[in-house]
Parts: sequence; C-alpha cells; structure tokens
Amino acid sequence: MNSTDFDPQFWRAQFPILQQTVNGHPLVYLDNAATTQKPQVVIDAVSGYYRKDNANIHRGVHALSQRATVAYEACRELAAGFLGTSDSREIIFVRGATEGINLVAQSFVRPRVQPGDCVLITEMEHHANIVPWQLLAEEKGIELLVAPVSEKGEVELDAWKALLKARRPVIAACVHVSNSLGTINPVEAMIEAAHAVGVPVLLDAAQSTPHFAVDVSVLKPDFLVLSGHKLFGPTGIGILYGRYDLLASMPPYQGGGDMIQKVSFAKTTYKKPPERFEAGTPDIAGVIGLAAAFQFLNGMDRAAAAAYETSLGQYAESQLRRIEGLRIIGEAEDKASVVSFLIGDIHAHDVGTFLDQDGIAIRAGHHCTQPIMQKLGISGTARASFAFYNTMEEVDQLVAGVQKIVKFFRD
Repeated sequence: MNSTDFDPQFWRAQFPILQQTVNGHPLVYLDNAATTQKPQVVIDAVSGYYRKDNANIHRGVHALSQRATVAYEACRELAAGFLGTSDSREIIFVRGATEGINLVAQSFVRPRVQPGDCVLITEMEHHANIVPWQLLAEEKGIELLVAPVSEKGEVELDAWKALLKARRPVIAACVHVSNSLGTINPVEAMIEAAHAVGVPVLLDAAQSTPHFAVDVSVLKPDFLVLSGHKLFGPTGIGILYGRYDLLASMPPYQGGGDMIQKVSFAKTTYKKPPERFEAGTPDIAGVIGLAAAFQFLNGMDRAAAAAYETSLGQYAESQLRRIEGLRIIGEAEDKASVVSFLIGDIHAHDVGTFLDQDGIAIRAGHHCTQPIMQKLGISGTARASFAFYNTMEEVDQLVAGVQKIVKFFRD
C-alpha cells in the first residue's frame, strides 16, 4: 500500500486536542510512543458511559447495569477480533501492559519455577518487561537471561536461539517494537525458535499494535500484552491475551469480588478465565473507551496508515541526518516510526525543553529502557515518535526547531 493513499488530515480532524496552540504555536505532538491522543469517538464513549449507563457490571439486574455489562463484554469480543483470536475468553482486561506482564509472572511462571530455572528476555526490553522478572528471580532463586542486541539496535537472533536451546527457560519474553529505538523485532522467528524447544513466549505488543495489525493466530505467542493509552484509547486500561489452556491452568492473580464461584471461610472456588483474573470493579469506562478505539481503528485502512507512518519516520530521519553533529540512535533495518537522536554534547532534556517553546512535544530521557541505553554508552535520547495524524509539515517544523537549537548552542 502506498502512503499517498492515506489522508492524514481526515483522521487528524477527529482529534480535538491537536487543534490547540502551545506557547503561541500550533501543537506538534510527536510523543506518541509515550501515549497517543484520543479521537472524539473515544472521548464520547467514556463520557457517554458516565452520563447514561454508570453502574457496576455483571451482578446488577437493573437496566443501567445490564447496558454497562453488554458494552463491557462487547469490548472483549472486539479485542479478540482485533488480535485475531476466535475465543474471547482469551482476553483479560488489565490496567495496561505492565500489569499484564506482572500477572503472567505471578500466576503462570511463579508456581512453575524452582531455584536454578531461568527466564529469557532481550537487552532492549522496557522496564516493565525486566523488573517483574527480577522480582521473581530474587524471590525464587532463578536466573534472568538476556539475549544481546547489536549496536544497530537489532536482537542477535542466533544468540536468542542458542540461549533457548542451551537453557530451556521457563518462559521467554520479548518486545515486538522497541519504544526507544523503533526496532521491529523478528518475533515470528523468535517465537518459533522458542516453541521448537518447548518454551512459551510472552510478547510485549504495546508499541506494535498502534502501528500495524498483530495477529496471534499467525505469530502464535502464548501470551501478549497491550496498553489502551498507546492505542488511541483511555489510560489505565489494557489487555492480556493468553492461550485459554494456559489461562485455565493458572491461579488467580488477585482475590476479590466477581472472580469467585463460591466463598466460605473454609474454602473459596474461582470462576474460569477471563473472570478469574478480573477481581473487583474494573475500569468500566476505560473498557468502553477502548472498545471505541478498536472500532475507530477497524474503520481505517491500517495497511495504508502503517505505510504512511513509515514514510513519516523515514523522512524525519533523512532530514535530521543533514544536521551537523546529529546522530540517530537505533538503525535497525526494520523500524517503526520512532526516531531517537542526540546532537553533540547538547543534553536531550535541553532539546525537549527548547522544542516545547515552539509547541513541539517530544520525549527526552531513557524511555524506561535504561539497560539498552547503558549498552549503547548513553544516558538517554531525544525521541520523536509519529502517528497517522502527524504530517510531513510537522516533520519540517521539528527539523527547523532542532536547527534553531544547534545554532543557539553553537553561537
């Protein structure tokens, strides 16, 4: 699909926050890897729930509860279709990708490990896919194995395969798209290699699902996590996908209301998945807003949007490379629309602060990926990350803003 087939202005008009000015300049929002903006339909869905249907779900017999329950469960069906599974019981609502990973660590891995066992990840993981495994390692006496990443920002696939074969970890967990480098990992090959030696895989799809279709029936992860706020939906809501046979074998992550079958002081029995993992009153409004986000994205030609975003990222890199002293961090062959860079000895936070004066929002820092930053010998980067509502003109504004910064520090 050619990027010229995609009209960013049509979609941009549906995001009210993008119509504002910041510091007297039209907002140029290039911090999409941190969180994406919300279309009006998502905002309306959340406010509509509170205005018309605010009630707790599942247990109520009155009309509001019934309507809220139907809307809540409809999102489960939408999420299943969005991810390519025909079984909506494989969709668990969580607070985000972070909670999804913690759930798998505590309910799937923790009961299965003994001292001397190991978990495999990569050097480019987000802290959310490092710290839960470290906590488990400290508690259970297991080892955290780390597959190396090249200077270009690519997972060394042979090393990944070798660690799988030599150590047979209890689980392998990897990011699909790096939030700090933009690398799109060869996850189909990585998952296939793990399954070849009987190792289940958790896929962190928080950065991939906003940009292109992710089909679990093709990739075949055993678990997958995503965050709604990176997917043009509300904050505080996300999804854990898990193979049903694995979910059914797992104990509850949390205890409380609605995940129980029967409670007595002597014994409690639990519902089957997905209810088993959704204790207490959930973020009903967040789920309903996420459903609106799924419907919004389903109404888009996602292949055309992905091609357009790729062209934005490539154009940004090509223009930024012309600036003397600027260095792109992360030069994988297969990249999403994320551009991380440094300019000489100018601190990344200074870059972000100066750009903000021109209404340009980027991210500066380690991006919750300190280990890969240490591997590359840097403390952080300035990062511009693009979505389908960004424009080539905004890329030009970014480049002009960076050029101003270089001139300021050199004069």
